[in-house]
Amino acid sequence: LSKGGPSTDHSILATANRLGRPVTSHAAIGTDITHIHPESNGESIGAASYRDFELLCQRIPELNDGGVVINIGSAVILPEVFLKALSVARNLAGPVRNFTAANLDMNRHYRPSQNVLLRPTRSSGQALEVIGPHEILVPMLFQGVCEKLAQPK
Repeated sequence: LSKGGPSTDHSILATANRLGRPVTSHAAIGTDITHIHPESNGESIGAASYRDFELLCQRIPELNDGGVVINIGSAVILPEVFLKALSVARNLAGPVRNFTAANLDMNRHYRPSQNVLLRPTRSSGQALEVIGPHEILVPMLFQGVCEKLAQPK
């Protein structure tokens, strides 16, 4: 990231880094082709993923009273990680409620609907499910966020 690159101005990860915002990555060892590369180090991947889970647990309370969490296209891993991190945060930091949870995907899946939308917002909050092609939904989300940010406060 420090060297830049041809697409860093379009990268969510690079933008988060530039703005000093955390990004977490939650690896499931063996699910990505890079895990079988001879130089891949499972211990390092696991340790980094665990640190990221701890960071996510620390940041989840920021959802309380108006935050937004969006799952885009993860049918299994991220819905499970989110629900566990939310449980940890609620047990350690107190109530996390009145937030908006959204799921954007090409198909409806059990885990996102239960673990991102319904269970976390059951007692309070709002759940939104938007089904459609990622190549349409993600740019629409981006445009909507840009328009909202451009509005005077």
